[in-house]
Amino acid sequence: MDQQLAYFNRFYVKAIDFLANYSFQIIGALIIVTIGWFLSKYVFNVLIKFFHQHDFDPTLSKFTANGIRILIFGAMLVVAIGKLGISIAPFIAAVGAVFLTAGLAIQGSVANYAAGISLIITRPFKIGDTILINKVYGEVEEIRLAYTTLRTEDEELITVPNKNMIGEVIVNSFKYRIVESSVGISYNDDAEKAIDIIREVIEGLENISSETKAIIGIEKFGESAIEIGVRYWVPTRNYFKIQYEANMAIYKALREAKITIPYPQREIRMVSQN
Repeated sequence: MDQQLAYFNRFYVKAIDFLANYSFQIIGALIIVTIGWFLSKYVFNVLIKFFHQHDFDPTLSKFTANGIRILIFGAMLVVAIGKLGISIAPFIAAVGAVFLTAGLAIQGSVANYAAGISLIITRPFKIGDTILINKVYGEVEEIRLAYTTLRTEDEELITVPNKNMIGEVIVNSFKYRIVESSVGISYNDDAEKAIDIIREVIEGLENISSETKAIIGIEKFGESAIEIGVRYWVPTRNYFKIQYEANMAIYKALREAKITIPYPQREIRMVSQN
């Protein structure tokens, strides 16, 4: 019992000595940390408001404001540690080693974030655009620092890591996607009449782009038919729906006009040796 009291008394004396010697440093460090916390929060709010007023990208704005907030609070924390009389050189070295190890472990994720920042700054596409990347087609629904999400007509959500977009060919068709098709007509029919009928059908459809006119003309001369090429722009979310409706409307219009869509055929001639 006496030994435990001796230990307690020794601890009490050391605690009193520590508080007597370092009380002002501890209070000063706490004040610095508190000031750093409120200052970083204030700067964060000011930056968010500034970015919002000047129409900056929301993702990049929040990332930048958060980064500056962490830097301010981290700097004040280092000052507070120095106020306590603790050498910050070993602390900085330890933090650097931790960040290096973490960076090597998550270098794939870091590459995604770096690519995300590059995409937000360069803006090769924006939300609502239709893009083709690595044979993946879809409407851009969300751009995050690590990945970009695309929405297809079938309501499929495609997640593309941002690092897979840097250095790749990106086809941006904005709000629309081009439909490329063709229909064959007989060589005995009037090609100009068929082109006019198809153009009338396409222009009569709903949701067809009015900014870019449809292109219709003779694509090639096939073995069994004259191939009429048809190119027009439709909203990405209705790509297949409008394409199928257009094909049916073209088929009905050509039949009503007595224009033949021939079967594939070959003409064989028998030559007698006599």
